[in-house]
Amino acid sequence: MNQEVTDYMAAISDTWKVEVSERLRELVHNTIPDVAERLQYKKPHFLKNGKYAAVISVAKSAVSFTIFNAEGLEWPETLFEGPPERKTIKISAGQQVDYAALASLLKQASEGL
Repeated sequence: MNQEVTDYMAAISDTWKVEVSERLRELVHNTIPDVAERLQYKKPHFLKNGKYAAVISVAKSAVSFTIFNAEGLEWPETLFEGPPERKTIKISAGQQVDYAALASLLKQASEGL
């Protein structure tokens, strides 16, 4: 784990955002063996074989989780937005999240990296 990413998460002001961000980080590490993480553009980025796999972005009202290499996968359109090559889910306070489904989508998307 990258210390800059750890520090970034420790500096998040809202408890629920910290919890969601840490859960997403753990999900990425559990889903993609040997994933690398770094702070880039002031956001945690996760790479497989030097290529972007996912990014976490914390905003005022949501925590966004973007999955790259998303083309050709089946995405729940009501939850995800973005162009075919990357899909983003915006998680709000109190929102129920199917982390197992996110992990499945991330696994499928990252297999080709």
